Amino acid sequence: MILASPLTSIKGVGPALADKLAGLGLRTVGDLINYYPRRYDDYSAVTPIKQIKPGPVTIKAVMKQATGRYARRGLHVTEAVVSDDTDSVRLVWFNQPYRAKAIKPGHEYYISGTYELNFRRFSIMNPAMELVSDFPISTARIIPIYRETKGLTSRQIRAVLAEAVPVIRELPETLPAWLAKKQKLSHARALEMLHFPGSAEDLAAARERLAFEEVFQLTLASLMNKYELMHEQAPAVPFEAAVAKQFTDSLPFKLTDGQRSAVWQIYQDMARTQPMNRLLEGDVGSGKTLVAAMAAVMVLHSGHQVAIMAPTELLARQHAETFYQVLESSGYSHYVGLLVGGMTKQQKDTARQRMADGTCRLIVGTHAIIQESVDMHNLELVVIDEQHRFGVEQRKKLQIKAGHMPHVLSMTATPIPRSLALTLYGEMDVVILKDKPANRLPIITKITSPNSRKQLYEQIDAQLGAGRQAFIVCPLIADSEMLAATSAETMYERVSKVDFKHRRVGLLHGKMKPAEKNEVMDRFVRHELDILVSTTVIEVGVDVPNATVMLIEGADRFGLAQIHQLRGRVGRSHHQGYCYLMMSDSSEPSRRLRALERSSDGFALAELDLELRGPGAIYGTMQHGQLDLRIAKLSDIQLIAVARKAAQKFIDDGEDLLQYEELSRNIARLRAVTNLN
Repeated sequence: MILASPLTSIKGVGPALADKLAGLGLRTVGDLINYYPRRYDDYSAVTPIKQIKPGPVTIKAVMKQATGRYARRGLHVTEAVVSDDTDSVRLVWFNQPYRAKAIKPGHEYYISGTYELNFRRFSIMNPAMELVSDFPISTARIIPIYRETKGLTSRQIRAVLAEAVPVIRELPETLPAWLAKKQKLSHARALEMLHFPGSAEDLAAARERLAFEEVFQLTLASLMNKYELMHEQAPAVPFEAAVAKQFTDSLPFKLTDGQRSAVWQIYQDMARTQPMNRLLEGDVGSGKTLVAAMAAVMVLHSGHQVAIMAPTELLARQHAETFYQVLESSGYSHYVGLLVGGMTKQQKDTARQRMADGTCRLIVGTHAIIQESVDMHNLELVVIDEQHRFGVEQRKKLQIKAGHMPHVLSMTATPIPRSLALTLYGEMDVVILKDKPANRLPIITKITSPNSRKQLYEQIDAQLGAGRQAFIVCPLIADSEMLAATSAETMYERVSKVDFKHRRVGLLHGKMKPAEKNEVMDRFVRHELDILVSTTVIEVGVDVPNATVMLIEGADRFGLAQIHQLRGRVGRSHHQGYCYLMMSDSSEPSRRLRALERSSDGFALAELDLELRGPGAIYGTMQHGQLDLRIAKLSDIQLIAVARKAAQKFIDDGEDLLQYEELSRNIARLRAVTNLN
């Protein structure tokens, strides 16, 4: 039996059980071994019966007798009595008629369950039970609990894993020998202890070893991408002080210190023949688009092309309009073009022709601009907005169009904690915009309960009466039987016909056709609508300076980072912005909602978000789970520092990755799904 063997090669796994396991994505022995527990129940303390107290217990006792019977309304009850040297206790199972026949009187069992009062008698209810052995799998130890599916329990998964322990013990080391020596456990031992920990200390050691491995591999992949990129060549874009000055003089406002610093670093990067690979990170409203425009001006002046890629058609259209406006005074606006899926065939053909003949040198679009029919032979700068929303393959296609590696500026409004920047973005040079334009007021954020809806609507109506506009964001498009949450469609009906029937109300969600979405959004931008009821489709990039109110329905159902992004859609002018977090009910608000109420610092909130998430999806937005950390916590700064130092040493020592088969395979996968490869 090897890792690639089908699960049916494991003793006790027939076609029926294999089908159920396949429902969890488990088809091979390797899949099973790498199926990590989601939590643990501790039944490791074996207590004499005389000393057990209400709550979770484990005993070691001899089975005396067992009977089964049907009680009221067809309920089946199995009862048994077990004894040890100190006392006896009753066991009770409901609706498990097979129990009585499976029990062997006179044999000694480990029994784990909850000791509680039932029908006026204390009993151990629905316990797990197995014959005493040196390797119990469901009692008398710390029990792993796995994600389950219909007809498949954690007990069954543990039983199958127990048969695979010999394979786990033969697993090869995944770290270089010099690095493995510094670890307390081998890879194989850590995996065995993760599934079958002998103690809490064992489990902690196993998690520490596997967490280090995760971060080391992710960091090494990122660094290898960075060093490979250093050997690429890109035509230099010389810095012209007069061009930069002409642009800034044409603006009706002054750049912030952060914008000036960021632009200067970008200009220095583009002046080199090594391709720029910079991440421009700025909180909502910090002015990233203007920085990108200044970078674009220098490229346009040099006679080359710029491609700006946005995650949605709505945002692409807004970017095209913004770039046209900011470039108009400096004389470059005639180079701006748009290419998105919602355009007519004639419009698309015209845009492609302008790109091919060079009359369009700044093209804004969605993924439509990486199609084969688009010619960007003179492409020198690629600006990717909300870069984590694109797959690596999409980004590579965009670069290939240039015929060489262009300079790349990625932008994100998602504040990235330093620990995450050092791992996932280790290959990128990061520049941060922390300050906001001088006329921006901090957004006032308040948690509110459904009981206060009437008073809240009065406050919102006062804003609308003063000429402002409001967003109402809902977690669902339509009502769902699975989730008791307010949908956008239901909210639209209620708001437009009852609560705000005297106001102009629009509806926007992801299932609408592109033309419909654009029309609704354009009407809101032109202030032909007072209220826009929407889903999170407006989360990224939508810019309506006149909107001052953001009401988030069922705010407790949203992530911290997502709410912060939504909040950034208002307060984008000199008017005061308000964000109201409407709870689903009148229960106590969560820690993350309280943090949002207190702070508008996206970076501090990002650190808290990381702390609350623990291991799992890297910032919740990454590529199809391929970068998810299952053990490591990105809030563990010390672990990241040690792993990064080890990854850097691996590269500095000129290690040959190919001599480490397992490590090489993992790094190849991670390099393909981290940033620019």
